Amino acid sequence: MQKSFSDLEYAAKKKLTRRDRFLAEIDGVTPWGELHKLIEPHYPKPIGAGRPRIGLARMLRMYVAQHCFGLSDQGIEDAVYDSQAIRAFAGIDLGQRNCAGCYNAFEVSPLA
Repeated sequence: MQKSFSDLEYAAKKKLTRRDRFLAEIDGVTPWGELHKLIEPHYPKPIGAGRPRIGLARMLRMYVAQHCFGLSDQGIEDAVYDSQAIRAFAGIDLGQRNCAGCYNAFEVSPLA
């Protein structure tokens, strides 16, 4: 996969922001595998045609970031577009897939 100019510029920066450090700490202390195993049996499976879900791992990371920063559903979607740190934390590459359905995904999310 080819990196975008934004990704390359972000990777080359010298200073980590407080958001970068905070998200790295959250990433290190959160038992992602255990949470995934707990939630996966209850996470809705895709049915028929339509917009595909964004995936449990990504949804879970966005949900954690949303609550850590006190954001609304629309706020986390905006933060994904505005913050490279949050995109990296959630594993979202806007060059591959946009986050147009993120807000709608939260409306029907079993995590909400």
